[in-house]
This record gives sequence, C-alpha cells and structure tokens, in this order.
Amino acid sequence: MGAFLYPKVYDVLVVGAGHAGIEAALASARLGCETLILTQNADTVGQMSCNPAIGGLAKGHMVREIDAMEGFMGENADATGIQFRMLNRRKGPSVRAPRAQCDKKAYQFRAKAKLERTAHVDLKQGNVAQFIVEEGRARGVETSFGVRFLARAVIITTGTFMRGLLHVGLRNEAGGRMGDSVSTVSDSLRELGFEIGRFKTGTPCRLLAKSIDFSKCQRQDGEEPPPRFGYSRRGGGERGLFTLNSSRAEVFHVEQIPCWITHTHAGTHEIIRGNLDKSPMYSGMIEGIGPRYCPSIEDKVVRFSEKDSHQIFLEPEGRDTDEIYVNGVSTSLPFEIQYHFIRSVPGLENAEILRPGYAVEYDFCPPTQLKPTLETKLVRGLYFAGQINGTSGYEEAAGQGLIAGANAALNVLEKPPFILRRSESYIGVLIDDLITGGTREPYRMFTSRAEYRLLLRQDNADMRLTARAAEAGLVGAERKQEFLEKRGQMESARQFVRESRIDSIPIGSWLKRPENEFGKLPQAIQSAYSEEIWQTLETDLKYEGYIRRQEEQIAKAGRQASRLIPAGIDYLSLKGLRREAAQKLDTIQPVTLGQASRINGVTPADLALLTVHLERGSHRAS
Repeated sequence: MGAFLYPKVYDVLVVGAGHAGIEAALASARLGCETLILTQNADTVGQMSCNPAIGGLAKGHMVREIDAMEGFMGENADATGIQFRMLNRRKGPSVRAPRAQCDKKAYQFRAKAKLERTAHVDLKQGNVAQFIVEEGRARGVETSFGVRFLARAVIITTGTFMRGLLHVGLRNEAGGRMGDSVSTVSDSLRELGFEIGRFKTGTPCRLLAKSIDFSKCQRQDGEEPPPRFGYSRRGGGERGLFTLNSSRAEVFHVEQIPCWITHTHAGTHEIIRGNLDKSPMYSGMIEGIGPRYCPSIEDKVVRFSEKDSHQIFLEPEGRDTDEIYVNGVSTSLPFEIQYHFIRSVPGLENAEILRPGYAVEYDFCPPTQLKPTLETKLVRGLYFAGQINGTSGYEEAAGQGLIAGANAALNVLEKPPFILRRSESYIGVLIDDLITGGTREPYRMFTSRAEYRLLLRQDNADMRLTARAAEAGLVGAERKQEFLEKRGQMESARQFVRESRIDSIPIGSWLKRPENEFGKLPQAIQSAYSEEIWQTLETDLKYEGYIRRQEEQIAKAGRQASRLIPAGIDYLSLKGLRREAAQKLDTIQPVTLGQASRINGVTPADLALLTVHLERGSHRAS
C-alpha cells in the first residue's frame, strides 16, 4: 500500500519537539506561518534529558535574549522554576547570569500545552523516515508509517536521536535517551550528500531523596527575591496555560526548594580509577567525541589526577518527586561500579539509584554546511537547529531553534532574513562560531567566546534585541508596547541622572564612583524608577568608558567586516590565494569579509587578496 498524503500543506515543518523544535515552531507561528511540529513521542515534548536547569554562565544570557524576542524558554523557566539564583553576583556585570532549577515534568507538560494551544501550530506524533527533496529544495517528510507531510520549508531538530546509542558499562542499546527509540534520518541526510559526524554526551545517575543523609551535606538555598528570566510583565501568566509560579512582575513568588552540596574523595577516585577498563569511553567502545567542558567523572579523575576531591550538587527534579539529580558525576561505568562509588560519598552512604548514569553517542552534521540563517547550503528550504549542529545544552538549542524558525518562515513569506551579529547577541556569536569554524567537540557557550561581552549583558538583552525582533515580526503588539514603555523610562532615567544632583554633584557622576550604588540613594530618588532600570543604568554609567570603547571598535571593524561577498566566487581558481585558504573559503562560502576573517586557516594576507579581488569586481561592475 502506498504512502498516505496528508491533505494540509504546511508553510514550515519542524522535526523534533525538544528545546530547539519548540522555539522554531513558535517563532514560525508568530510570523503567521502554518506550522507542523512532528515528534517521536508527544509525551516527551520539551523533556529535559539531563539536568532540569535553565541558564547559567553565558547560557542565562541566551535565555534572556530568547525572551527579549518573545521566545518561550525564559517564560517557561519562570513559571516552573523551583530555585532561582544569579550567578557571579560579586563579579563584573558581563559575567553575571541567571539560573533556575525547574520542575522537570511541569516544564515538559507546560511546553506541550503551549504548542497545543498556539494558533498556527499543529503538534503530531510521528517518526520521520526520510525527507522529500525535489529539484534541490525540501518539500516535506515521510514517516515510518507511510504518512507524507508536505511543507514549503523543513527544520530538523533531532537532538541526540540520530542513530543514538546508549552505553552503561560494556553494554549498549539503541536509543537517543533512556527509554526512547532512535531516529534513522541521518541515513537520509547522508544520501542527500551531507557530511555526518559522531559526538557523545552523558548524564549522571538519579537518586531517591529518602535514601540521602542531607545532614552531611551543605545546604544551598535560592535567592530572594528570585531573579527572573522574563522581561515581559505578562510573563508566564497567560490565560489557559497553567503555571506553578505567578509570573506577573508585581506578584512573582516562588516557594523555593534547597539544593545540597557534597564532595567526592580519594576513596571515590580509587574505585573509579580501578574500573576504567569497564568504561566504554576508555575501552574504545565509544567512537564519538565528548564535551571537554562537561567531563564525566571518569574524565575528571584521569585528567585532574592531582585533585583528591570534586564537588557534587544534589538537585531536586521537581516539587512532586523525590528524584535527585547528581550534578557532577556524569558517567557510563557499569551499574555496580556506580553503586559503589556513589555510596562512598558523604551523605550518600545508603543512596538508592533510581536511574543509572549513561553515555549516548549520536550523529550530527558539521555546521559549516549551513548559512547564517541556519539554512543548509546543499538543500534549499532545509534548516538545522540544535544538537544536530554539534552543540550541547538546552539554551544553545533553543537559540538556534528561534533563528531557524524565524528564517524558515521569512523565507516562505519572501521577506528578508533575520540574522543576529556577534556584536549584538550571544546567539549571534554561537551561530557565527558554528558556521564559520565548525566544532571539534560538543559546543558550549561561554562569556569568553564574545569579544564585546560588556555590551552583551543579561540585563540589557531587551534593549539590544526586542526592537530588531519587532521589525522582523517576531514580537507581538503587547510585548512591543511594554518594550517601548521601558525604553522610554530608560531614556527618562538617563536624563534625570544628568540633571538631578546629590551632594551637589549630578547623580550620574555620583553613581560612577565605585563605592556608590543606587541602593544608597535617598528613597525618594530610588522610587522614581524601578530597580531593574536603576541596575541597568548604574552598570552603563560605571562602565561608560569601556562601553564607549567597545562601541567604537564595533563601528570601526563593522565598516569593512560587514562588506558582503557575492555568491559563486571560484576560490580555487583565484590567483595568489593559498591552497588551504582557497579550500576553506570554498567549503564555508562566507557571506561577509568579517566571517571570512574568522575562518581558521585564512590569514590577513589571504583576506587582503580577497579584498583586492572584490574591489576589482566592483570596478568592473560599475
């Protein structure tokens, strides 16, 4: 019997309903496109496969950027969070970042409800078997049950499910996540001509809270008041969409749950070191490359042999479960070894393992095969987002999903693409790093990856991005009005501190002094604006010189770096260009001189020669 052709033709079809897929589908729908999101299992939409936490260093910046463009992740974390903290409060403003421990199931169920209740979005369960490509353009997919869904653009957000292989000790089984099946779509992608690589990641075991002696652990509470991700006053309190935490700014309240800290010791490490031959990573069973910045406990013990202790965080997975996530001991050792080394840790002497830790290998597509819009160079109308591009983390996936969803929809609508620059967002840094240099290991965002991180703070993401997103149609009328009101308040506050005085000097000059802060101002002055306005303004004033210097650097670099490179240049026949540079440029096909300059293997001399070629071309054209 032939395939069944589903009667509705969609504008955008999203494969996968993880964090990338959710943002992609919602971004497409906000632009008015009829969107289908297909998932292997409709009960695991938005599931947090590893730690149920959102944000953290650099990642929290990206979540606030997503929220500034009316994305979903920050709103959902605010609505379902069980502990909130602002990391690095005592350090400089560019590295402060919000983090929330979330109720795992509440986050997941609320994400599913969001998709089900959003206009222009259809959520369906189906396992994609192959892609439909005609005349070099993506036209849809066919599922394993023979259902064909047609669309004008297709976005792939398959996470770790492409030929996923789970490892516990020397045993393994197919799966993209413990208890879930795999996807074979990488075979279809390989047939289309895409390069496929292999990465691996891992997760720790989960314990039962009643089996832990928390009296031997250090308690870690959340902050009061809880720092939110959402800029919008509306936040998570949409009508008809449940929330654990009231997310309207004036009544936001969370009954926070404590986390706990304990440590490994020399005895723990001896157990692990004595059983490395049973680890699939050290026995050679695992082919994929793992994340260097989130190593397994085996890796920590081997690579940091001089350390006799590693910190472990015991983090609750929700309000209505006693399951505890053991942050810091990602492992693929056999169950019996996990049992013994876990029970060697103070407080965990009688711990019961509810789920074992495991490693997962999966296919990914090297991201140099993508354009800045996240459209593939090989197939028009086909976009990749999330771990398929070699990234790790929910936040990196969500940021890519939003950009891919927006650009797929804008492509269908025949409107200009939406591309974020490195100088204006961490999401821009992420995508530029991926498509320009690729990645040799699962990519994780850090503040150190951004050249202009003092401008890319978590507190000013809306000032950087909301207007840009509104121009593209990604931001609705309510959010846009809120932003305009806040921007007006910021401008009013700047004028106020220039004209008003304290101790006979302008308030702005007073706030620039290191020993002063807005909290020391008279209450009558503080009440003129919200704490959020004062904090952002104070940072801008204290770092005014540095900020101005970075803005000048961006302007200077931008004049040349933003120059467009015409498509179709035959780099391999360009006289004088070194062979390595020609091959790299031919593979990546940079869009601008700035992107070309960041390609590993392209020297300033190569760039100068390319610039001369472009100049000659422009003269011939004129």
